[in-house]
Amino acid sequence: MTEHVTGSPGHAPGEGELLERAHALGSDPRNTNYAGGNVSAKGVGRDPVTGGDVELMWVKGSGGDLGTLTAAGLAVLRLDRLRALAGVYPGVEREDEMVAAFDYCLHGKGGAAPSIDTAMHGLLDAAHVDHLHPDSGIAIATAADGPALTERIFGDRVVWVPWRRPGFQLGLDIAALRAANPRAIGCVLGGHGITAWGSTSAECQARSLEIIRTAEQYISAHGRQDPFGPVIHRQLPEISRHDRAAELFPMIRGLCSTDTRQVGHYTDTPEVLDFLSRAEHPRLAALGTSCPDHFLRTKIAPLVLDSAPDAPLEEVLVRLRELHAAYRVDYAAYYQRHARPDSPPMRGADPAIVLVPGVGMFSFGRDKQTARVAGEFYVNAINVMRGAEAVSRYEPIPEAEKFRIEYWELEEAKLRRMPKPAPLAARVALVTGGGSGIGAATARRLAAEGACVVIADRDLGAAEKVAAELAVKALKPHDAAVAVQVDVTSEEQVQEAVRQAVLAFGGVDLVVNNAGLSLSRSLLETSVADWDLQHDVMARGSFLISRETARILMAQGMGGDIIYISSKNSVFAGPNNVAYGAAKADQAHQVRLLAAELGEHGVRVNGINPDGVVRGSGIFASGWGANRAAVYGVPEDRLGDFYAQRTLLKREVLPEDVANGVFELTRLTHTTGTHIPVDSGVTAAFLR
Repeated sequence: MTEHVTGSPGHAPGEGELLERAHALGSDPRNTNYAGGNVSAKGVGRDPVTGGDVELMWVKGSGGDLGTLTAAGLAVLRLDRLRALAGVYPGVEREDEMVAAFDYCLHGKGGAAPSIDTAMHGLLDAAHVDHLHPDSGIAIATAADGPALTERIFGDRVVWVPWRRPGFQLGLDIAALRAANPRAIGCVLGGHGITAWGSTSAECQARSLEIIRTAEQYISAHGRQDPFGPVIHRQLPEISRHDRAAELFPMIRGLCSTDTRQVGHYTDTPEVLDFLSRAEHPRLAALGTSCPDHFLRTKIAPLVLDSAPDAPLEEVLVRLRELHAAYRVDYAAYYQRHARPDSPPMRGADPAIVLVPGVGMFSFGRDKQTARVAGEFYVNAINVMRGAEAVSRYEPIPEAEKFRIEYWELEEAKLRRMPKPAPLAARVALVTGGGSGIGAATARRLAAEGACVVIADRDLGAAEKVAAELAVKALKPHDAAVAVQVDVTSEEQVQEAVRQAVLAFGGVDLVVNNAGLSLSRSLLETSVADWDLQHDVMARGSFLISRETARILMAQGMGGDIIYISSKNSVFAGPNNVAYGAAKADQAHQVRLLAAELGEHGVRVNGINPDGVVRGSGIFASGWGANRAAVYGVPEDRLGDFYAQRTLLKREVLPEDVANGVFELTRLTHTTGTHIPVDSGVTAAFLR
């Protein structure tokens, strides 16, 4: 069934309508999970070779998200070729070969790669098709008596399709059921989700929503009130809950990074806390998720802490280590039970989801977005389990089928196509004084290299501005950077800033002590207040930041970097500079002292000694520049040039040059306790 329309071969005749439907369905989490499901439309386009009509299908391609789908995310295929594949289909044992055959059905240039669900859309005799993963639909799909429930809830308007891994055979199955049930508007896919169809885009969307809302209403009207059983754990109050989360997160992150470094995400939404407070949560969590989209992100099952929410911290940490070791053994055994000679190698045995009753959920991934989405998917799984248990008994697909999905060669091929991780991928950086000058430039460089960045500054507005800029550049509004307000002279504020960093990303890997200021006065003009202020910000502030982040670095057990932005003045004695130079010398020696102390934990401590960073510098703009210009007898707007001309390279030092030095230090994996000059060559500041 097709719509006869005219248009260019490269644009869907109903493209706008299709994208509008995708956005409407994908923007509501009740309808489908992030990046889950797909939509399609069939129509008649123009063959650019013959000029004649050709039946086409536009369908969401591999990857992407319905809520944000664009035309570039659509695959366009010729229906005659796609349907002809049924004649050469070699059978379910070789159905993966059909995915490569989809490439020979493509129409025109460009477009997205066809997904595994392409056959489901193309073989169905309907102009418009939606395949979605709604929590309510999957609840019915994973109920022990799913077929009977489907008939009871929908009558003959929706048919049951037994579990089958997505692929060509599933498309043939659904097409046959559609032909045999002409009154049906859609189907429930056992263990998986729903599919709906219609003759128009509006009808298809309405039918999808009818299935989803009808399932929701049935569960609400007929389901048990407490499907997860009685409360056995109390939820900790919010402040206590977040305190405990911050205490546990770094160690949990370290454990879950045993094979590959991970970024973390913390969730304590009401549905998560309620699930973890109930008696049935250990049993249900052990059953794992069911929808293929879910356990590809969450792994087959989470790690569940079995200690009381208010148990002593040390006792909980010991228990987490025991449970993690057991999880790795169990996961390896799961792999060995089902792996075949041609299976992809085991990707890692660490959990992606850790559940802590009374506290919440910790989810992990290769970047912040992946970690966050894994958590969102497990919330979907909780909703699915609640619905299934309310009206029946939760019964996900068998373990062997989960393995076939998790270690599917087609999924492995997707992983191989992913771009190589950036140098600082899965690293979390905390930059003090990050709202301007060297700090902002450093935050930008570290983010560009893949790090998640915590921008700490006394001026919260300035920090938020930089964080927003990084979010736009990374196209990740919630995942690239966070801003925190901190006066580094305050022990309490430093502790809170580090706590916020931990709750945002799971820990810290790279610390940049950049916050600073300068007052240029002669010895006799330097007051005690001048001296104390500069030592409080730079010497005391760096000490406080280093001490609090060192606790996190040691708890994670993954090593890390602490980098001090010191100064040429830490080794060079100049006039009218006693307080600033002494404070910078203090920082310089902290580098050596901490390198000696933290080396056994794999933590490298190094410094950068810049000089003459005038442009973009908050220090120079606050009066230091005018004073230095007066000392050297040059106009203030020529101070950068003056500094450059006294160097060996005759080049002005910019904030970005210092940021480059910070990045390079992260790559010197066998260097600690050193200072790198970024001053264009000042002979008096050569390190000896």
